[in-house]
Amino acid sequence: MDTKSIIYLLIAILIVAVVYGIMIYNSLVDLKHSVSQAWSNIDVLLKQRHDELPKLVETCKQYMGYEQETLKQVIAARSRVASARDAGDLPALGAAENMLRTGLGSLFAVVEDYPELKASEKFQHLQTRITGLENSIADRREYYNEAVKINNVRIEQFPEVIIANWFKFNARDLLEFNATEKQDVAVGRLFS
Repeated sequence: MDTKSIIYLLIAILIVAVVYGIMIYNSLVDLKHSVSQAWSNIDVLLKQRHDELPKLVETCKQYMGYEQETLKQVIAARSRVASARDAGDLPALGAAENMLRTGLGSLFAVVEDYPELKASEKFQHLQTRITGLENSIADRREYYNEAVKINNVRIEQFPEVIIANWFKFNARDLLEFNATEKQDVAVGRLFS
């Protein structure tokens, strides 16, 4: 092989390496934005639920004079979720979400003792709306965690790790929950 052929071969290898590096970079950027989009979807639903909860609590207050502690728990949990969401603190958000879900469960259980409240059209609408938001949040959490997992795996694999480190692509935190939330629900207790 002559010198000219070696130079062309080296230039071709360099071009292929640069194009491959650009492709890796672009795919990492896409993953980063997928994680951000997944989080934004959760954030929108959390905000909607945050806005609906005061209406539910106010409706319940009209009927539930003796159950103020349950209402206070829901309000305190709502505040913690908002603080963790605003701070972007995923571990705190997971704990606050668990607290809010527990408070809402208690609230909906106590409602059984108030037939007028249970029959209220406004309460039924709010309960249906919040339950729907809870289900949507659960679905979006799954999507978010999947996007985070893909992102985190890709930035640790070779050769992506080189580009990821060079351009400071960071691992993201999963939205995790404590052990009590992962346990099976004791359905029998809900009906007793």
